[in-house]
Amino acid sequence: MDRIILHSDLNSFYASVEIKLRPELRGKAVAVCGSVEERRGIVLAKSDKAKKAGIKTGMAVWQAKELCPELIVAPPRFGEYSKYSKMAREIYLRYTDRVEPFGMDECWLDLTGGEHIFGTGEKAADEIRQIMKNELGLTVSVGVSFNKVFAKLGSDIKKPDGTTVISKANFKQLVWPLPAEALLYVGPATMKTLNKHGIYTIGDIANAPEMLLRDWLGKHGEQLWRFANGLDDSRVIPIDQLPAPKSIGRGTTCPHDITSPIDVRRVITELAQDVSHRLRENYAMAGGIQLSIRDSALSWRQFQHALSFPTQSWKKLAEAAFKLYALNYQENKPIRALTVTAISLMSKNEPRQIDIFTNADRLIKQERAEMAVEAIHARYGKKSIMLGYQLFDNRPRVEQVDIITLPRAVR
Repeated sequence: MDRIILHSDLNSFYASVEIKLRPELRGKAVAVCGSVEERRGIVLAKSDKAKKAGIKTGMAVWQAKELCPELIVAPPRFGEYSKYSKMAREIYLRYTDRVEPFGMDECWLDLTGGEHIFGTGEKAADEIRQIMKNELGLTVSVGVSFNKVFAKLGSDIKKPDGTTVISKANFKQLVWPLPAEALLYVGPATMKTLNKHGIYTIGDIANAPEMLLRDWLGKHGEQLWRFANGLDDSRVIPIDQLPAPKSIGRGTTCPHDITSPIDVRRVITELAQDVSHRLRENYAMAGGIQLSIRDSALSWRQFQHALSFPTQSWKKLAEAAFKLYALNYQENKPIRALTVTAISLMSKNEPRQIDIFTNADRLIKQERAEMAVEAIHARYGKKSIMLGYQLFDNRPRVEQVDIITLPRAVR
């Protein structure tokens, strides 16, 4: 029996959420952009009208405004995007428990065996598109196929708000004429190698000798040959079965270059608080800490060490990260960006071995206090309760970026 795999892609996700929250933006050219003042002035997402004007993701804000003078620039609100992403996944879960996220705005669904309930994959896809519009005010494009790779390709064909069915009978007509870079995991470097050997379309990949692709690209070449020929048999991994992340990090570009240790401590503490929150979300503890520093000359330095015992505590993470900075960063150059990463993760349910000098009761009280602070932040905002040294910096903090590393098997 052929599988029924759907890939649902929320159209212009960030921009669509902004338009949903601000109806006066409907029908206008809108781009969600990082702050120019905070040195993150690039386009993160754009509306359909902005896209038609030639604006692309990653473009500098000034370039986007030259192309489209009437462009409305909106700052990102990642909390809102996360909320709508979760609501979309809840809709998918009405159809199947086999839902695998692929970023914040995309998911695969495996409906195999549910035909007697939902009908064909195309019918289910059309229902999902309608529910998204009715309940969330957002549109999705859905690809329906017998494997994950072609389902994802299908969701890119009709945008916005379309359903595309790629079957064993029609995939050569629909898929093979597409450019090779449309295939999953064909990046710029791979495309350069393929072009060098006269391969420009997915059909060219499919019809090339598999052994040659392996010679050019190694094991990755074999994988692409299988993808192009419709031989992908990877399963849709349910959300609750996804492998635990290998590391969880939080990084930020500072609004201004920082030089003083107190400023470094302030930024590290903010990042550690967010890393701690993500550790709790993933029921994980950090066995080590890593600090990445980018200086004003754009050079990176990275330091790490093991913790004395696994923890979720932002206080412990911040202390360890600042110690790495104090002991190792001997450069005189101002700091432009910082990233704090929890490494050597383990499950929270695993027993922890502490030394005889550690007060276990104090640890428990510290964790409870931090969870209480986190709950206050969630309800009233991060400025509702702060450490004393955080009060001296009134300059705006830049939007931070999650960095989560998954095991290679699910990348």
